[in-house]
Amino acid sequence: MALSWDASTSQVIGYNVYRRVGSSGSYTKLNSSVNATTSYTDTSVQSGQTYDYVTTAVDSSNLESAYSNQATAAIP
Repeated sequence: MALSWDASTSQVIGYNVYRRVGSSGSYTKLNSSVNATTSYTDTSVQSGQTYDYVTTAVDSSNLESAYSNQATAAIP
């Protein structure tokens, strides 16, 4: 699943990407280190599942922003 988003207007070092399965429960971070680009490929999706994705922006002090708007993907 290829994801992309608009860059933050603040000074940031990168982004974290979070996913949850279905429409309830908590988000799990997908990237092990800060993602320096505005794209990410989720290689662990499964057919028949619906996923919600959000991102956060990370600054040079390693502080994260609030979650972005949510994007939902249904995998056929």
